[in-house]
Amino acid sequence: MKVSYTSLVTATILFICGCKAGAPNKAESAAVSEIKHEVTIGGKDVKNPIAFTPGALTEGQEHFGHHCQICHGLDGQNTGVPFAGKMDPPVANLSSKDVQDYTDGQLKWIIENGIAPSGMPGWKGILDDGEMWNIVHYLRHLPAKGSLGIPELYKEEAEEHEHMHDEAAHEHNNAKPHGHKH
Repeated sequence: MKVSYTSLVTATILFICGCKAGAPNKAESAAVSEIKHEVTIGGKDVKNPIAFTPGALTEGQEHFGHHCQICHGLDGQNTGVPFAGKMDPPVANLSSKDVQDYTDGQLKWIIENGIAPSGMPGWKGILDDGEMWNIVHYLRHLPAKGSLGIPELYKEEAEEHEHMHDEAAHEHNNAKPHGHKH
């Protein structure tokens, strides 16, 4: 019985030590990225049927601003989005190499279908194909990070927070010190 108990404890310790969670190494990250790009995300060979024009870019930017800026910021790089880095997984920076390595068809597929565990919704039935393809044009021509400012929703919150902070500082500075009386 003593041998069985010792074996059970040893096996449990080895199991726990072998099952620790940690950040993926470079090989694991590369494998997951390859699987995501090659298998999980559809539309790899689908070409954008809408020619790039300034009008298509403007329309894509308008739809992006209406549907996507709440999570990705106006510039697609999470500018001014307070929760972008706190999500698990974090909200994607759309100018990143990982995102830009997707084909146009894959980007459209993501816009249409979403990415289930990430919080990225699918816009099928809300946006038509042309609108999604124009958003893809915008994703390929994102402006410089921060150049469009922060979304109005977050700007208002930041201003309210700053105003409250200023009021609290003013009250603190104007408070009468509690003097010591003899």
